[in-house]
Parts: sequence; C-alpha cells; structure tokens
Amino acid sequence: MKLTQKLAALLFAALITLPAAAQEKQDMFRPETSSVTSQSIAPDARAGGMGDIGAATDPDVVSQYWNPAKYPFTISRAGVSLNYTPWLRRIVSDIDLAYLAGYYRIGDYSAVSASLRYFSLGEVYTNMGATDDNSMTINPYEMSLDVAYSIMLSEKFSIAAAVRWIYSDLTYDYTSDTSPGSAFAVDLAAYYQNYINIGQRECQLGFGLNMSNIGSKINFGGTDESEFIPANLRLGASLMIPLDEYNRITIAADANKPLVPTMPVKNEGETNEEFEQRKRKDYYDLSSISGVFKSFGDAPGGFKEEMQEIRWSLGAEYVYNDKFSVRAGYHHESENKGNRKYFTVGAGFRMSVFSLDAGYVIATAKSNPLDQTLRFSLSFDMDGIKDLFKRR
Repeated sequence: MKLTQKLAALLFAALITLPAAAQEKQDMFRPETSSVTSQSIAPDARAGGMGDIGAATDPDVVSQYWNPAKYPFTISRAGVSLNYTPWLRRIVSDIDLAYLAGYYRIGDYSAVSASLRYFSLGEVYTNMGATDDNSMTINPYEMSLDVAYSIMLSEKFSIAAAVRWIYSDLTYDYTSDTSPGSAFAVDLAAYYQNYINIGQRECQLGFGLNMSNIGSKINFGGTDESEFIPANLRLGASLMIPLDEYNRITIAADANKPLVPTMPVKNEGETNEEFEQRKRKDYYDLSSISGVFKSFGDAPGGFKEEMQEIRWSLGAEYVYNDKFSVRAGYHHESENKGNRKYFTVGAGFRMSVFSLDAGYVIATAKSNPLDQTLRFSLSFDMDGIKDLFKRR
C-alpha cells in the first residue's frame, strides 16, 4: 500500500470509531469516503464546547468555518482569532490543528473574511526498503486558505460566498509514484436573524445554512482515481433568551449532511471485475458536482440509511454580563456512519480587548479516540484594541 494511502487510512480510522457491532457486520458499516478529512474538524473552542454547533449561533470571529454570512451582523468592526487543538491525544502526541481566522466589516452591510488552517500529522517514520539507507522521517500535513465576502440583503438576512484552496501532502520524495494533492472549493452560506417576543422577553432567533467544500476532486498521483473532498450541508437554528440585564442563555441545534456519494458495495453474484468496473463508473469517474446530487439518494440501505448520514448536535451557552460563559453540548453520529457520539463542555472569559475560550470532549464510548480532546481559542477585538490605544 502506498504511504499516502497508509496515512489516509490512519487518519480516517482516527476520525471514526468502529463499534463492535459494525465489526461483526462489516457490510453495515458504510461511512462516507472522502480525502482531506481534516477539513471536517471543528477548529474553535466556543463551538467545540457546544457539541460542534455554529451555523446559527451569535456571530463571532470564527464564523468563517461555520457560516461566513454571519459577519455583517457582528458588533465589532474587525477581529482576529487564533485556535489550537491537540488532536487525538489518547493515541499520539504530535498531531495538531491550528486555525487562524479574521474579518473586517465594510461599512454597515458587508464584510470580508479569511482563514488559514494547518493540520500536522507529526513525524512519521517509514522504511521503504530492507536497509536503513531507505528509511526516512517525514512530516505529512494538510492545509487550506480561504477568503469570503458577505453582504446583508436586508436588516434580517445576509448571504456569503467563500473560495478555498486545499493542499494535502501525505507523501514523500523517495519515489515519483505519489505527489501532494490540491483542490479548489467554494462555500455558499445564508443567515437570518430576527427578534421575537416570548412572554415579556425579546429573544433573538437565528437560522443558518452553509454548503461548504463544493469543488474539485483531489488526486495524489500514482493512480488516475481522484477522491472527493468533504463537501457538507449544514443547517442550524438558535434562540437567545435574555434572563435579565446581566444574564442570557442560548440554545442551538445543527444538522449536517455530507455531500459525497457512498462507496458502492459488491452485489451478490457479482464478480470482482464487474464490481471494480461499476465502482469506477459510479464513484471514481463521477464528477464532484454529480457526486453532490447523488449523495442524496445513493445509500445502499435506502431511505433509512440516508437518514443515518445526518449528523446532529445540540448545545447551550450561558453568558453573564458579556464576560463569563459556560457551555455544554452533545454530538450524535450513527454507528453505521462513524459512531462519533460525545458530550462537550466549555467555558469562556471575555474582556474589551480579547476573549479566551476552552472546550473539552467527553466521549460516550471508552474506545472513542476523540475522548478528552481539548480546544483553545484566543480572539482579539480590533475595536477594543483601537479604543485602548486612544485612551493612552
């Protein structure tokens, strides 16, 4: 097996948990197959503390990942956020995700934003031959860079579009059979925000949609079989309820549907050659756009399995005086599609210049490699920094 395939298999196995029931019935374990799976990792501590929710929550600096259409609704004119996640610490000690995001509002109705993601798989030792002369240590990584533009179409509704470049280097220089891969993708997002009265309280209602990573396929050389990138459809809703002048609580929910086709399964009585030909036609030769449409109705198990492909999250956030936050959430994924089920908790502290957040994952299964995942976020309010310098 090529080294790229080995590393991709290692990463994919680390991102999902294979339950015992699935091991007994391999034909029922059918997670969607895509490359650059690091693009699916939630990068920030605030959303990470709420069960990986962000399509419709209050706009913040890291909205670039969850829903860039939220930026025109931000209070501050500009912001920057640094996010760090030591990934899969129960398995290895040198896999990390770093994420830098920022935005700037243009006038009162639009904004530009950008982010840079870097996912390091640490050091990997490989021995390509029978002697030590053919051994080497490599540092595989994946990264992406994107920019977005968002604009209000009314006082309650906004849209956004983002363009992303993705680069994955899971290969090495020892042979020309493999090479780094790259892809381009776009995000299309929308956000609706309004105020409704519940009793005597004026509550903020939000709805969000984000279609992300809709773009080209990626190829690592050595074969003409291009792989899908993790396209995704995210829908969310949130409700912020003010308890009094200093206290408020937000409840939110997200649903995710991967927009990549399911890998075909071998039919009874079908020869290996016939199956490989059908797999190439129905999967590898399929264009990325065709794959998006096919993903809504290609599950071998029919409608029931299509519903199992939807991941959902529930989360809540309590805020005191716009300074202290406590968060909790739950993320659910079907056993047949990865079995990532976990609770999350988080907390945050905010000042006029910066905010500091942390999120923690508590897996429901002991074998889940995501258990004890810790995220950190440090965000800077550019208006607050500007005011600080003015006072001096």
